[in-house]
Amino acid sequence: MPVPLLDVNAQNRPLEAELKDVFAKVLATGRFILGEEVEAFERECAQSIGAKHAISISSGTDAILVALMALEIGAGDEVLCPSFTFFATAGCISRSGATPVFCDVREDDFTIDLATAAKRITPRTKAIMPVHLFGQCCDMDAIRAFAEEHKLIVIEDAAQSIGATFKGVQCGNFGEVGCFSFFPSKNLGGFGDGGLVTTNDDALAEKILKLRNHGMHPRYYHQMVGGNFRMDALQCALLRVKLRQLDSYADGRARNAAWYAANLPLPADCKAPAALEHRGHVWNQFTLRIAGEGRRDAFKQHLADRGIGCEIYYPVPLHRQECFANLPASDCPVSDALAKEVLSIPVYPELVQAQLDEVALAVAAFQA
Repeated sequence: MPVPLLDVNAQNRPLEAELKDVFAKVLATGRFILGEEVEAFERECAQSIGAKHAISISSGTDAILVALMALEIGAGDEVLCPSFTFFATAGCISRSGATPVFCDVREDDFTIDLATAAKRITPRTKAIMPVHLFGQCCDMDAIRAFAEEHKLIVIEDAAQSIGATFKGVQCGNFGEVGCFSFFPSKNLGGFGDGGLVTTNDDALAEKILKLRNHGMHPRYYHQMVGGNFRMDALQCALLRVKLRQLDSYADGRARNAAWYAANLPLPADCKAPAALEHRGHVWNQFTLRIAGEGRRDAFKQHLADRGIGCEIYYPVPLHRQECFANLPASDCPVSDALAKEVLSIPVYPELVQAQLDEVALAVAAFQA
Protein backbone atom coordinates (compact mmCIF):
# COMPACT_ATOMS: atom_id res chain seq x y z
CA MET A 1 0.00 0.00 0.00
CA PRO A 2 1.23 3.57 -0.59
CA VAL A 3 2.41 5.40 2.55
CA PRO A 4 2.50 9.21 2.27
CA LEU A 5 5.18 11.25 3.99
CA LEU A 6 2.38 13.12 5.78
CA ASP A 7 -1.41 12.76 5.83
CA VAL A 8 -2.99 15.90 7.29
CA ASN A 9 -6.49 14.60 6.60
CA ALA A 10 -5.89 11.57 8.81
CA GLN A 11 -5.27 13.98 11.67
CA ASN A 12 -7.98 16.52 10.92
CA ARG A 13 -10.91 14.26 10.00
CA PRO A 14 -11.48 12.97 13.56
CA LEU A 15 -11.83 16.62 14.64
CA GLU A 16 -14.04 17.63 11.72
CA ALA A 17 -17.24 18.23 13.69
CA GLU A 18 -15.47 20.30 16.34
CA LEU A 19 -13.52 22.27 13.74
CA LYS A 20 -16.69 23.07 11.82
CA ASP A 21 -18.40 24.14 15.02
CA VAL A 22 -15.53 26.48 15.84
CA PHE A 23 -15.61 27.90 12.32
CA ALA A 24 -19.33 28.61 12.65
CA LYS A 25 -18.85 30.35 15.99
CA VAL A 26 -16.13 32.64 14.63
CA LEU A 27 -18.23 33.32 11.54
CA ALA A 28 -21.15 34.34 13.74
CA THR A 29 -19.05 36.79 15.78
CA GLY A 30 -17.81 38.72 12.74
CA ARG A 31 -14.53 39.25 14.67
CA PHE A 32 -11.81 37.99 12.34
CA ILE A 33 -8.80 40.12 13.34
CA LEU A 34 -7.38 39.81 16.88
CA GLY A 35 -9.99 39.53 19.63
CA GLU A 36 -10.98 36.81 22.09
CA GLU A 37 -10.00 33.75 20.07
CA VAL A 38 -6.51 35.11 19.49
CA GLU A 39 -6.07 36.03 23.15
CA ALA A 40 -7.33 32.63 24.30
CA PHE A 41 -5.00 30.80 21.94
CA GLU A 42 -2.05 32.82 23.17
CA ARG A 43 -2.87 32.10 26.82
CA GLU A 44 -3.20 28.38 26.09
CA CYS A 45 0.07 28.30 24.14
CA ALA A 46 1.91 30.10 26.93
CA GLN A 47 0.57 27.58 29.44
CA SER A 48 1.43 24.61 27.22
CA ILE A 49 4.98 25.80 26.51
CA GLY A 50 5.60 27.15 30.00
CA ALA A 51 6.46 30.67 28.85
CA LYS A 52 5.24 33.89 30.40
CA HIS A 53 4.18 35.35 27.05
CA ALA A 54 3.11 33.75 23.78
CA ILE A 55 2.27 36.09 20.90
CA SER A 56 0.60 34.76 17.77
CA ILE A 57 2.20 35.82 14.49
CA SER A 58 1.23 35.44 10.83
CA SER A 59 3.81 32.70 10.09
CA GLY A 60 6.87 31.01 11.54
CA THR A 61 9.01 33.09 9.19
CA ASP A 62 7.39 36.30 10.40
CA ALA A 63 7.91 35.15 13.98
CA ILE A 64 11.67 35.15 13.40
CA LEU A 65 11.53 38.48 11.56
CA VAL A 66 9.51 40.29 14.21
CA ALA A 67 11.77 38.86 16.93
CA LEU A 68 14.81 40.32 15.17
CA MET A 69 13.01 43.65 14.81
CA ALA A 70 12.06 43.70 18.49
CA LEU A 71 15.64 42.94 19.52
CA GLU A 72 16.86 45.76 17.25
CA ILE A 73 19.11 43.51 15.21
CA GLY A 74 19.82 45.08 11.84
CA ALA A 75 22.36 46.68 9.54
CA GLY A 76 25.95 46.14 10.67
CA ASP A 77 25.07 43.23 12.97
CA GLU A 78 25.98 39.59 12.46
CA VAL A 79 23.95 36.60 13.62
CA LEU A 80 25.41 33.12 13.97
CA CYS A 81 23.16 30.39 12.57
CA PRO A 82 23.50 26.82 11.30
CA SER A 83 23.92 26.21 7.59
CA PHE A 84 21.87 23.01 7.67
CA THR A 85 18.31 24.20 8.25
CA PHE A 86 15.30 25.65 6.44
CA PHE A 87 15.89 28.89 4.55
CA ALA A 88 13.75 31.12 6.82
CA THR A 89 16.40 31.05 9.55
CA ALA A 90 18.96 32.94 7.49
CA GLY A 91 16.46 34.62 5.18
CA CYS A 92 14.97 36.58 8.06
CA ILE A 93 18.40 37.61 9.33
CA SER A 94 19.16 38.97 5.88
CA ARG A 95 15.76 40.71 5.62
CA SER A 96 16.41 42.46 8.94
CA GLY A 97 19.51 44.06 7.40
CA ALA A 98 21.89 41.93 9.45
CA THR A 99 24.30 39.34 8.04
CA PRO A 100 23.82 35.61 8.59
CA VAL A 101 27.10 33.94 9.56
CA PHE A 102 26.90 30.29 8.65
CA CYS A 103 28.18 27.69 11.09
CA ASP A 104 28.52 23.96 10.61
CA VAL A 105 26.36 21.48 12.53
CA ARG A 106 27.04 18.57 14.84
CA GLU A 107 27.16 14.99 13.59
CA ASP A 108 24.88 13.64 16.33
CA ASP A 109 21.82 15.92 16.24
CA PHE A 110 22.48 18.21 13.23
CA THR A 111 22.26 21.34 15.42
CA ILE A 112 24.69 24.27 15.45
CA ASP A 113 28.31 23.38 16.18
CA LEU A 114 29.66 25.80 18.76
CA ALA A 115 33.29 25.04 17.90
CA THR A 116 32.61 26.42 14.43
CA ALA A 117 30.61 29.32 15.86
CA ALA A 118 33.48 30.31 18.15
CA LYS A 119 35.76 30.74 15.13
CA ARG A 120 33.28 33.07 13.45
CA ILE A 121 32.73 35.54 16.27
CA THR A 122 33.60 39.11 15.34
CA PRO A 123 33.02 42.47 17.06
CA ARG A 124 29.83 42.71 14.97
CA THR A 125 28.33 39.45 16.25
CA LYS A 126 25.18 40.33 18.15
CA ALA A 127 23.17 37.12 18.39
CA ILE A 128 23.10 33.38 17.89
CA MET A 129 20.09 31.58 16.41
CA PRO A 130 20.14 27.87 17.30
CA VAL A 131 17.64 25.71 15.42
CA HIS A 132 15.90 22.85 17.24
CA LEU A 133 15.96 20.69 14.13
CA PHE A 134 13.54 17.88 13.24
CA GLY A 135 11.90 17.93 16.70
CA GLN A 136 14.97 17.74 18.95
CA CYS A 137 16.31 20.51 21.19
CA CYS A 138 19.83 21.78 20.93
CA ASP A 139 22.16 21.45 23.93
CA MET A 140 20.88 24.63 25.51
CA ASP A 141 23.28 24.52 28.49
CA ALA A 142 26.18 24.80 26.07
CA ILE A 143 24.47 27.43 23.94
CA ARG A 144 23.52 29.58 26.94
CA ALA A 145 27.07 29.37 28.28
CA PHE A 146 28.47 30.29 24.86
CA ALA A 147 26.07 33.24 24.56
CA GLU A 148 26.90 34.52 28.03
CA GLU A 149 30.65 34.23 27.37
CA HIS A 150 30.36 36.27 24.18
CA LYS A 151 27.50 38.53 25.33
CA LEU A 152 25.12 37.36 22.61
CA ILE A 153 21.34 37.41 22.32
CA VAL A 154 19.79 33.94 21.90
CA ILE A 155 16.92 33.57 19.42
CA GLU A 156 15.53 30.04 19.38
CA ASP A 157 14.25 28.84 16.03
CA ALA A 158 11.79 26.25 17.34
CA ALA A 159 9.66 26.09 14.19
CA GLN A 160 9.91 22.29 14.01
CA SER A 161 9.92 21.46 17.68
CA ILE A 162 6.92 22.65 19.68
CA GLY A 163 6.79 20.52 22.83
CA ALA A 164 10.43 19.38 22.63
CA THR A 165 12.36 19.60 25.89
CA PHE A 166 15.90 19.93 27.16
CA LYS A 167 16.33 18.71 30.74
CA GLY A 168 12.58 18.92 31.20
CA VAL A 169 12.20 22.52 30.02
CA GLN A 170 10.39 23.15 26.74
CA CYS A 171 12.15 24.92 23.91
CA GLY A 172 11.13 28.54 23.60
CA ASN A 173 12.17 29.26 27.20
CA PHE A 174 15.97 29.35 26.91
CA GLY A 175 16.58 32.44 24.80
CA GLU A 176 15.37 35.99 24.78
CA VAL A 177 12.70 34.73 22.36
CA GLY A 178 11.48 31.48 20.87
CA CYS A 179 9.95 31.29 17.39
CA PHE A 180 7.44 28.63 16.35
CA SER A 181 5.56 27.67 13.18
CA PHE A 182 2.09 26.21 12.64
CA PHE A 183 2.65 25.33 8.98
CA PRO A 184 0.46 22.28 8.22
CA SER A 185 3.40 19.85 8.31
CA LYS A 186 4.44 20.84 11.82
CA ASN A 187 3.57 18.85 14.96
CA LEU A 188 0.87 21.43 15.69
CA GLY A 189 -0.20 21.95 12.09
CA GLY A 190 -2.66 24.66 11.19
CA PHE A 191 -4.89 25.27 8.20
CA GLY A 192 -2.55 27.69 6.49
CA ASP A 193 0.32 29.81 7.77
CA GLY A 194 0.71 30.76 11.40
CA GLY A 195 3.43 31.31 13.97
CA LEU A 196 4.22 32.24 17.56
CA VAL A 197 6.85 34.12 19.54
CA THR A 198 7.47 33.25 23.17
CA THR A 199 9.36 35.32 25.72
CA ASN A 200 9.64 35.72 29.47
CA ASP A 201 10.49 39.43 29.17
CA ASP A 202 7.51 41.73 29.77
CA ALA A 203 8.94 44.72 27.91
CA LEU A 204 9.93 42.61 24.92
CA ALA A 205 6.49 41.03 24.76
CA GLU A 206 4.84 44.46 24.74
CA LYS A 207 7.14 45.58 21.94
CA ILE A 208 6.37 42.50 19.82
CA LEU A 209 2.64 43.06 20.32
CA LYS A 210 3.02 46.55 18.90
CA LEU A 211 5.32 45.52 16.05
CA ARG A 212 2.92 42.84 14.80
CA ASN A 213 0.28 45.53 14.28
CA HIS A 214 2.24 48.25 12.47
CA GLY A 215 3.83 49.54 15.67
CA MET A 216 0.45 50.95 16.61
CA HIS A 217 -0.71 51.78 20.14
CA PRO A 218 -3.23 53.21 20.70
CA ARG A 219 -5.09 52.89 17.41
CA TYR A 220 -3.67 55.09 14.62
CA TYR A 221 -0.78 56.23 16.83
CA HIS A 222 2.49 54.63 15.74
CA GLN A 223 5.44 54.59 18.12
CA MET A 224 7.55 52.51 15.73
CA VAL A 225 7.42 51.00 12.25
CA GLY A 226 6.13 47.46 12.46
CA GLY A 227 4.25 45.28 10.03
CA ASN A 228 1.09 43.30 9.53
CA PHE A 229 2.17 40.19 11.39
CA ARG A 230 -1.23 39.34 12.86
CA MET A 231 -2.49 35.77 12.92
CA ASP A 232 -6.13 35.39 11.91
CA ALA A 233 -8.70 34.80 14.62
CA LEU A 234 -10.09 31.84 12.69
CA GLN A 235 -6.67 30.20 12.50
CA CYS A 236 -6.23 30.66 16.24
CA ALA A 237 -9.67 29.22 16.95
CA LEU A 238 -9.02 26.12 14.84
CA LEU A 239 -5.58 25.60 16.37
CA ARG A 240 -7.05 25.77 19.87
CA VAL A 241 -8.90 22.56 19.02
CA LYS A 242 -5.70 20.84 17.91
CA LEU A 243 -3.57 22.24 20.74
CA ARG A 244 -5.53 20.02 23.13
CA GLN A 245 -4.28 17.02 21.12
CA LEU A 246 -0.62 18.06 20.99
CA ASP A 247 0.60 15.61 23.63
CA SER A 248 -1.13 12.70 21.91
CA TYR A 249 0.39 13.75 18.58
CA ALA A 250 3.86 13.77 20.17
CA ASP A 251 3.21 10.36 21.75
CA GLY A 252 2.22 8.93 18.37
CA ARG A 253 5.33 10.26 16.67
CA ALA A 254 7.54 8.93 19.48
CA ARG A 255 5.84 5.54 19.27
CA ASN A 256 6.49 5.32 15.54
CA ALA A 257 10.10 6.48 15.92
CA ALA A 258 10.66 3.83 18.59
CA TRP A 259 9.17 1.15 16.32
CA TYR A 260 11.52 2.18 13.52
CA ALA A 261 14.50 2.13 15.87
CA ALA A 262 13.68 -1.41 16.94
CA ASN A 263 12.46 -2.88 13.66
CA LEU A 264 13.68 -0.98 10.60
CA PRO A 265 16.06 -3.21 8.59
CA LEU A 266 18.50 -0.50 7.58
CA PRO A 267 20.88 -1.08 4.68
CA ALA A 268 24.63 -0.95 5.16
CA ASP A 269 26.08 2.48 5.94
CA CYS A 270 22.63 3.85 6.85
CA LYS A 271 22.19 5.49 10.24
CA ALA A 272 18.92 6.15 12.05
CA PRO A 273 18.36 9.27 14.19
CA ALA A 274 18.30 9.06 17.97
CA ALA A 275 17.04 11.12 20.89
CA LEU A 276 20.11 12.28 22.79
CA GLU A 277 20.44 12.38 26.57
CA HIS A 278 18.28 15.00 28.31
CA ARG A 279 16.27 15.59 25.11
CA GLY A 280 12.51 15.15 24.84
CA HIS A 281 12.36 14.52 21.09
CA VAL A 282 9.00 15.18 19.36
CA TRP A 283 10.00 13.70 15.98
CA ASN A 284 8.83 16.26 13.45
CA GLN A 285 10.97 14.21 11.06
CA PHE A 286 12.58 10.77 11.15
CA THR A 287 15.69 11.45 9.12
CA LEU A 288 17.97 8.67 7.96
CA ARG A 289 21.56 9.24 6.87
CA ILE A 290 22.72 7.08 3.93
CA ALA A 291 26.45 7.25 3.22
CA GLY A 292 28.09 6.55 -0.13
CA GLU A 293 28.16 8.50 -3.37
CA GLY A 294 24.70 8.50 -4.94
CA ARG A 295 23.23 5.94 -2.50
CA ARG A 296 20.83 8.38 -0.86
CA ASP A 297 19.34 9.34 -4.21
CA ALA A 298 19.08 5.68 -5.24
CA PHE A 299 17.37 4.89 -1.92
CA LYS A 300 14.95 7.78 -2.39
CA GLN A 301 14.00 6.55 -5.86
CA HIS A 302 13.63 3.00 -4.55
CA LEU A 303 11.17 4.13 -1.86
CA ALA A 304 9.27 6.36 -4.27
CA ASP A 305 8.90 3.44 -6.71
CA ARG A 306 7.23 1.49 -3.91
CA GLY A 307 4.89 4.30 -2.92
CA ILE A 308 6.72 5.30 0.25
CA GLY A 309 6.71 9.07 0.81
CA CYS A 310 10.13 10.52 1.51
CA GLU A 311 11.85 13.87 1.19
CA ILE A 312 15.29 15.45 1.40
CA TYR A 313 15.51 18.01 4.18
CA TYR A 314 17.70 19.77 2.95
CA PRO A 315 19.40 19.29 -0.44
CA VAL A 316 21.38 22.56 -0.41
CA PRO A 317 22.91 23.96 2.78
CA LEU A 318 22.42 27.66 3.31
CA HIS A 319 26.08 28.61 2.80
CA ARG A 320 25.75 27.29 -0.78
CA GLN A 321 22.49 29.04 -1.67
CA GLU A 322 22.79 31.36 -4.66
CA CYS A 323 21.26 34.33 -2.84
CA PHE A 324 24.09 34.26 -0.27
CA ALA A 325 26.92 34.02 -2.83
CA ASN A 326 27.98 37.58 -1.95
CA LEU A 327 28.81 36.58 1.63
CA PRO A 328 32.27 35.38 2.69
CA ALA A 329 32.81 31.70 1.93
CA SER A 330 31.96 29.36 4.81
CA ASP A 331 33.51 25.96 5.41
CA CYS A 332 30.73 23.63 6.63
CA PRO A 333 31.77 20.05 5.76
CA VAL A 334 29.16 18.29 7.91
CA SER A 335 26.37 20.38 6.38
CA ASP A 336 27.70 19.56 2.90
CA ALA A 337 27.76 15.85 3.72
CA LEU A 338 24.27 15.84 5.21
CA ALA A 339 22.83 17.52 2.12
CA LYS A 340 24.01 14.51 0.11
CA GLU A 341 23.01 11.84 2.64
CA VAL A 342 19.78 12.66 4.51
CA LEU A 343 16.33 11.31 3.74
CA SER A 344 13.20 11.65 5.88
CA ILE A 345 10.56 8.91 5.96
CA PRO A 346 6.97 8.93 7.32
CA VAL A 347 6.66 9.27 11.10
CA TYR A 348 3.38 11.18 11.52
CA PRO A 349 1.26 10.00 14.47
CA GLU A 350 -1.66 8.55 12.49
CA LEU A 351 0.45 5.85 10.83
CA VAL A 352 -1.06 2.40 11.41
CA GLN A 353 0.93 -0.79 11.88
CA ALA A 354 0.29 -1.98 8.33
CA GLN A 355 1.87 1.25 7.02
CA LEU A 356 4.90 0.89 9.29
CA ASP A 357 5.30 -2.67 8.05
CA GLU A 358 5.08 -1.43 4.47
CA VAL A 359 7.87 1.08 5.08
CA ALA A 360 10.03 -1.63 6.68
CA LEU A 361 9.46 -4.00 3.76
CA ALA A 362 10.44 -1.31 1.27
CA VAL A 363 13.58 -0.44 3.23
CA ALA A 364 14.53 -4.14 3.48
CA ALA A 365 14.23 -4.53 -0.29
CA PHE A 366 16.87 -1.88 -1.03
CA GLN A 367 19.97 -3.59 -2.46
CA ALA A 368 22.15 -0.76 -3.73
